[in-house]
Amino acid sequence: MIKDASLEEINRAMELAWNAFHLYRNTSLKQRADFMRAIAREIEALGDELLQVTGRETNLPEARLRNERARTMFQLNSYADACEKGDWLEARIDTAIPDKNPPKPDIRKMMVPVGPVLVFGASNFPFAYSTAGGDTASALAAGCPVIVKAHPAHPGTSDLIATAILKAATECQMPIGVFTHLHGAGFGVGRALVEHPYTKSVGFTGSFAGGKQLFDWANQRKEPIPVFAEMSSINPVFLLPGKLKESAAELAKAYAGSITLGVGQFCTNPGLLIGIEGEELTAFSNALSEEISKTVPAPMLHDGIYKNYISKKESTLSQAGVDTLATASVTEGKGAAALATVSGRDFIDNPMLHQEVFGPFSLLIRCKDKAELLELVRHLEGQLTATLMATEADVEEHKALIELVINICGRMILNGVPTGVEVCLSMQHGGPFPATTDARFGSVGADAIKRFVRPLAFQNWPDQFLPDALKDSNPLGIWRTENNELKK
Repeated sequence: MIKDASLEEINRAMELAWNAFHLYRNTSLKQRADFMRAIAREIEALGDELLQVTGRETNLPEARLRNERARTMFQLNSYADACEKGDWLEARIDTAIPDKNPPKPDIRKMMVPVGPVLVFGASNFPFAYSTAGGDTASALAAGCPVIVKAHPAHPGTSDLIATAILKAATECQMPIGVFTHLHGAGFGVGRALVEHPYTKSVGFTGSFAGGKQLFDWANQRKEPIPVFAEMSSINPVFLLPGKLKESAAELAKAYAGSITLGVGQFCTNPGLLIGIEGEELTAFSNALSEEISKTVPAPMLHDGIYKNYISKKESTLSQAGVDTLATASVTEGKGAAALATVSGRDFIDNPMLHQEVFGPFSLLIRCKDKAELLELVRHLEGQLTATLMATEADVEEHKALIELVINICGRMILNGVPTGVEVCLSMQHGGPFPATTDARFGSVGADAIKRFVRPLAFQNWPDQFLPDALKDSNPLGIWRTENNELKK
């Protein structure tokens, strides 16, 4: 039985993290990078034991877990490389002009770590978005100690990963408190950690209710702190007539795979399919229905997610105007895929249909014309992704649609599926509220480091007392903007 952390344990963890911050923030970029690479090696060294424990706790197949473990190690190594490269420091130098009236001082600015970062493990990615996931990696790269609250759905997995991180910390002679791992199934532990005065930022991936609660607690503090929460997204897909006419059957097969990938338990699952009524949309609807009915149900991550999926799906299917198009064979305890349809007007008029159904479910919306399609977009909330399935002629004809869609998403996809998030610098995995609490940032790619830093300017400081990133000789060899010119 896993015990929730006590208030004494929470206070002790935060004190250690705060003390560690003043040492860890002064480590070199290379030291931090070496620490992160050591974590990746220690995770690999856990071998098949990690996969077996996680498989039992999450119902995820071994192949998926192997891929996700590889992705997690890649994240740690790629963020380590980015940390060492130093672009995220955004070093800016404006040298003094003493002859100016009044004299211009020497001003130099860079990003510095904010302090201890609280990370909440996610249920659907037990490696890549959990204990040693992207939030932990980016916070460590920024120079911030990390306190992880393990997700209660996979405590054994989280314990094993935490052991690997602590082993790497010892190997790299990191300060005690640079990483702490706590358990807490109830709200009490999470609230105490968010409200602790030594917590300076929060990373979260999960439900809207959970993320919004953390956001509210953080903003009600005497010193409000940022919460970077990824919460809810139904990832609309706009099916334009030319593309449907060209390849309805192929698109149906691709989207059946996307809707049911990982039993629909991805934040980028395509929950809305939107088109204009006509022969093309009917052909796609028929083909997709056939594909969905052939899918095989599989166990979901845990009983809570399964029950929530069944409840949300049944609620959606019971709404006025909603018709079921296809379901997979229903098996007790397994997530059976389903496809439903509704008119554009009924969707617009019923906010219940705008809510995420987390699982292998999608709602096909039939708009009567282009005007109703545009009206529908104006009623959509912020999303992680939006997708256009369109020919070049479709794109030309629907520029007004594109202008509206740009306002509600963080990643706009043309002729693809939203599932699958590449870990690279140009990826934006974040979007307007309620997809995330801060659309200016994403949680994937090295730019995620910028969530856990703040700008600090140094004015009239002698060169020998400046941080290495701002010294005249540029000992780190990083790119800097000097007197408005980018230099190395």
